[in-house]
Amino acid sequence: MTVLVIAFIILLALLFLGLPIFAALGGLSMILLLFGHTPGVSIGQVAIDKLNAETILAIPFFVIAAQFMERGGIAKSLIDMAEAWLGWLRGGLALTCVGATTVFAAVSGSSVATALAMATVLVPAMLARGYDRPFALGVVGASGTLGILIPPSIILIIFGLIAETSIPRLFLAGIIPGLLQGLLFAAFILFYATIKKLPRPDAPDFRQFLLANIRAVPALALPLVIFVGIYGGYTTIAEAAALAAFLSIVVSLLVYRGCSLRDVIPATGKATRRSASIIMIVVAALLFGHWLTETRMPAQLVERVIAIDLKGWQFLLMMNAAMLVLGTVLEGLAIVLITLPLVLPLFAEFGIEPIHYAIIVVINIELAMLTPPVGLNLFVLSGVAKAPVSEVIRGILPFLFLMLLLLLLVTFFPVLSLWLPNQVFG
Repeated sequence: MTVLVIAFIILLALLFLGLPIFAALGGLSMILLLFGHTPGVSIGQVAIDKLNAETILAIPFFVIAAQFMERGGIAKSLIDMAEAWLGWLRGGLALTCVGATTVFAAVSGSSVATALAMATVLVPAMLARGYDRPFALGVVGASGTLGILIPPSIILIIFGLIAETSIPRLFLAGIIPGLLQGLLFAAFILFYATIKKLPRPDAPDFRQFLLANIRAVPALALPLVIFVGIYGGYTTIAEAAALAAFLSIVVSLLVYRGCSLRDVIPATGKATRRSASIIMIVVAALLFGHWLTETRMPAQLVERVIAIDLKGWQFLLMMNAAMLVLGTVLEGLAIVLITLPLVLPLFAEFGIEPIHYAIIVVINIELAMLTPPVGLNLFVLSGVAKAPVSEVIRGILPFLFLMLLLLLLVTFFPVLSLWLPNQVFG
């Protein structure tokens, strides 16, 4: 266990020094395996064996889909539809953000992509209608985190690969907590809008309402294709992701025309680079998990935890506290990749469902996206609005408290994450 503590200290030091997580975690894992007398050839074979899964192909395809949704006019059509339904309410643009983000998240799989797509359109619109800038930034930043909770989620795909857990079940587990998060945000927005007397525009006429909904049909077809394909048994996760990527390109080019043919290769290249970095990080985490298994440290950890006589709920609270602290200094993906291989063997001892734990992890990562000094969504919004990060943080704070409430609800009521997958799969 002493070796494990030293390894974690070295890893955190490397990350603080600015070394990319794939280099820090991957390099440290290879050194530990070599010192454990694992041949170099075997290390490469372990990486290849772990990656020999069709599901990992879903990652680049979902990233491509998110890239084209962000810049191809799809986000704008969803915003127009949500505004037709909600924009006439007091604080309607903020409610529109929550509604449009929920649908956008059902294809993008990325928090940053979701926040960026929404911020580009909605932040200027809210400011033009007299919304307080911190509040506008807070709504968009907090809503953007739904990108990793509402399925499909790249984080949940990575969790499933490492934990060897059913990804279709993980996707379903995120739906009710995701909708609950959206409802909590909407309730707060309505309360805030009433107190601050935010503008209440006129409702659209029937023709405008109908046109906004008709124009959004191709965009709505994307999540429909994914869910019908996966849960109807017509496609695998990877095939559904490939179909989503293809349709997002077609819809962007031919329907909304937010992209031209000359944009396809640069956008695909950008998505491919991001996908490659994610897969390299996954390889690093898998090697680290292999080293842990070889050294039997998880088994030793289980024995020590049994000796302490912790309860399951106490363990979950302890992990929540640890992840909240780590989230202030580490990027969200790093948190799951560093902690998950270590705690996986403890689930059976505490009677914790991996799917339940996965949703707890995702909500913690959502919080990490919004907490300084490394919260990615903070810097995305600061860049889009040309506002100081401190102003973004001020707007985010009320939503952080709502997300902490959601975290406690999901932690103590596993039914919120387990009911839907159990109903579908038994």
